[in-house]
Amino acid sequence: MSTRVTNISDLVQRVTGSCLLQPLGSARHCGSLPPESDTSGDDSDEHISESPRDAEGEHRLEEDGGELVEANVEGEEANKRREAESWERSKRELRSERLVLEMEALMSEVFDAVSGVKRAYVALQDAHNPWDPDRMRAADVSLVGQLRRLGVLRERYQKSVTCRGGIVGGGGVGGFGGVGLGVREVVAPYEAVVDDLQRQVKAGEAEVESLKEKLRCLAGGGDGGGKKGRSLSNRKLAFGAGHVAAAPSPELFEATMGQVRETAKSFTSLVISLMRSAHWDIAAAVRSIESADPTDTFKNTSIIGVHHAKYALESYVCRKFFKGFDHETFYMDGSLSSLLNPEQHRRECFTQFRDMKSMDPVELLGVLPSCQFGKFCSKKYLSIVHPRMEESFFGNSEHHRQVSQGNHPRTQFYKEFLGLAKSVWLLHLLAFSLDPAPSLFEASRGAEFHPEYMESVVRFFGGQVPAGHVVGFPVSPGFRLGTSNGNTKSVIKARVYLVSRS
Repeated sequence: MSTRVTNISDLVQRVTGSCLLQPLGSARHCGSLPPESDTSGDDSDEHISESPRDAEGEHRLEEDGGELVEANVEGEEANKRREAESWERSKRELRSERLVLEMEALMSEVFDAVSGVKRAYVALQDAHNPWDPDRMRAADVSLVGQLRRLGVLRERYQKSVTCRGGIVGGGGVGGFGGVGLGVREVVAPYEAVVDDLQRQVKAGEAEVESLKEKLRCLAGGGDGGGKKGRSLSNRKLAFGAGHVAAAPSPELFEATMGQVRETAKSFTSLVISLMRSAHWDIAAAVRSIESADPTDTFKNTSIIGVHHAKYALESYVCRKFFKGFDHETFYMDGSLSSLLNPEQHRRECFTQFRDMKSMDPVELLGVLPSCQFGKFCSKKYLSIVHPRMEESFFGNSEHHRQVSQGNHPRTQFYKEFLGLAKSVWLLHLLAFSLDPAPSLFEASRGAEFHPEYMESVVRFFGGQVPAGHVVGFPVSPGFRLGTSNGNTKSVIKARVYLVSRS
């Protein structure tokens, strides 16, 4: 009785043994001899009795061998599948681990960039008070650099999400918004830098125009009266050098008034230059400034040529600055010290004049922004420079915002304004230091020209004013300086713009 095959060697041994034991039986099966003609009964009986059993054994061997081969094949395929699954799982784990490391590094860089933005913003705030342009510029560059770094990190994140088949959208992972929005936000810091550079270029052009205007004034101021011009220049130089007399005098007041006129010309030239840089219609501008004011000097300025617009603007600036000059505090409060104790008030005014003359107004207001002089500067600036004018010059109304809050910007434009404000404030202190105080006068429109009280801002051929000319509008006021007995000792002439009577 045959047993079941257990392995390949057993199968081979049985098949081989079967073939060697039945050489004749195989021939009979092939039809060489019929079973009936067999003369050996024993052999025949043995063959007949064993053939079915051998056939059945061979059949069982074939079945058992097939099952074994099939089982081995299935086992190999299962092993391969397990190995493939293990390899894929290892790759996924490695890829996941690498992704986690990349994201951790990216987040670390993001946190560093955000910290850098915070530090730069704090530095920018510190540079505002006190106002320091150099520190502001450095902090601005640092802030833009950190924002740019954040933009680059966001682009890296969006690219990594896209490569992994993610979706970068408003509701996607990270909440960075669409790709188009990301590009706009990355470009925004560059646009801010370009705008800042354009403003700096505009301010530089304005300063160049101002210097050219000053040069033209100096070149044209030598016509006639050269000796007088040199004398006046020497006095102004002494005034600018910080020389202070021991007591108030008409001469000191006259030199101070000369400084007021020079600073008014300088500030006016700067404003005209900024108007040209901003592509203003200068002729229309001089007709429209403060058009609602019934005493506005520009309502009939069709008589003014474009090249004389600076005189109209200087008239407007001086009128605003000298408004309230006759009151001891420019009507900023109701003080009456000059009436209650005039002698002490005169001494205090001259002491303030001496103390303030050598001070830098920018540094003074950086320490005492809300002093009387600071209030005077704020009041005059808000009345002279309109917010829309400022926005056209600089692209914003930051000066107005700061001045309205009681601060004083440290910009070149505001420094020029403070120079004029300081000269008018010193003139006012000196006026209330004199006894008697000088009396202000101003030429009126259409008035006859009186050379002893007026001087023309426009030079005429030969140095003489032609007949038939009258006052078109006053440019700056004049003063009468008297003695204790009330007689006029000297006159500071009012500057006027003359036009033909016709």
